[in-house]
Amino acid sequence: AEDVHAVLAYLRSDPRLADLEHKESFADKPPFYRMKVRLKKEIVTMGVPGISPTHMAGTYVQPKDWNALISSPDVVLIDTRNDYEVEIGTFKGAINPDIQTFSQLPQWAQKANELRERNGRKPRVAMFCTGGIRCEKSTALLRANGFDEVFHLQGGILKYLEHIPPEESLWQGQCFVFDERTSVGHGLVPGKLGICRSCRDPLAEGMTDSPLFELGVSCPRCYHTTSDEHKQRARERQRQFQLAKARGQMHLGEPQKNSLIKQLLPANAPVLYSFRRCPYAMRARLALLSAGIRCELREVALAQKPQSLLNASPKGTVPVLVLPDRVIEQSLDIMLWALQQSDPQSWLPAQAQKRQTQLALVQRFDDVFKHHLDRYKYPNRYALTDGKTHRDEAALLLQELNALLSPNGFLSGEHWGLADAAIAPFVRQFAKVDKAWFDAQPWPVLQQWLGQFEQSNEYLQAMHKYKVWHPDHKPVAFPSP
Repeated sequence: AEDVHAVLAYLRSDPRLADLEHKESFADKPPFYRMKVRLKKEIVTMGVPGISPTHMAGTYVQPKDWNALISSPDVVLIDTRNDYEVEIGTFKGAINPDIQTFSQLPQWAQKANELRERNGRKPRVAMFCTGGIRCEKSTALLRANGFDEVFHLQGGILKYLEHIPPEESLWQGQCFVFDERTSVGHGLVPGKLGICRSCRDPLAEGMTDSPLFELGVSCPRCYHTTSDEHKQRARERQRQFQLAKARGQMHLGEPQKNSLIKQLLPANAPVLYSFRRCPYAMRARLALLSAGIRCELREVALAQKPQSLLNASPKGTVPVLVLPDRVIEQSLDIMLWALQQSDPQSWLPAQAQKRQTQLALVQRFDDVFKHHLDRYKYPNRYALTDGKTHRDEAALLLQELNALLSPNGFLSGEHWGLADAAIAPFVRQFAKVDKAWFDAQPWPVLQQWLGQFEQSNEYLQAMHKYKVWHPDHKPVAFPSP
């Protein structure tokens, strides 16, 4: 809690954020997997130009005064949230616009009978949403359209549930929240509703009893909108999730490090010269991440290689890992070094024979598959008319890979491991040359394996964007805190 308030104090030190309003609630486990900070043009998109929440928003109503307002018979009460949110809870008497996205609200407002003039006057309108952000725009929209008396619940439903006791409340049901709690009730106590892992919508009461519900695969909302192939991939993902849970591991990822101390680079930290999109560098980062080894990352612009990289490794290709006592210049050697220091997810097979089998597979892909991949992706570099011949040669290897994956879903056995992490970045690069062609191939297990990789927390961390390194810059830690 002290760290959270320190961040808030830092933000409010900026004059532009001095009046920042925040909301607090408590949970017995982290409701978010990681922190995300994004720069966006607008926090919620309504799609109507010229609407200014700063100057045109409606009148704020405190939670303690809300009941009196919405109980008035001449007030039209509108829930501005999406339909799946309204389904699990709303205020008594509220109108549900039945929208799937916020950008659909303006069109609904133009046609809604409830908003038509009566006796030459537009009605009084009260609007609400989860935290109050949507209503900054929705009330401004109505005011711009000639509504004089427009009100909205300050702090949204969450503030109301925080301050109004159940016996005085006009709220019915649960409030959907966009984190692992799924929903909250009065006092912001986490609810008991689940979430569909396929469409991410909340599971309203009775949904899990439906024949269309399958844990981790589908619910009555998304069953008819997802293909059999999608359901099969989800089924396999759920199976792997259950296996990881039984082993006490995160599915394709490790727990986020919460200690602020771990955000600092250790003394004599390794230095990794890397290029984000290079598959060799990608697999080196994946292994360092799995091993829990923090290093200084120096993102390289390949057209302007820094002198320090060339001093460490005259060949000048990434990745290069600089240790206090030596330099490792090959990506597979970096992976093996990292996993020999620490292997909490058992990426390295314990049996020597299995390890050699996996390394032989990786070497084959490094030699043969990479040869065809380069000529498929860059035919002009090799004076080729096109790369289709090499695409087809590489496809034979991917067909074999699909067969190898079929028994367990992983190249390394029953869970993600060395061979998976070493080969997946190259398969990803191949798939992106012609995504439609790749998706049309009869490789369902391979496609699912690649999809799971690209959706994993490890992939997101390994593919975090860093600025190109310069000697004058402060050291950058990998993985990013």
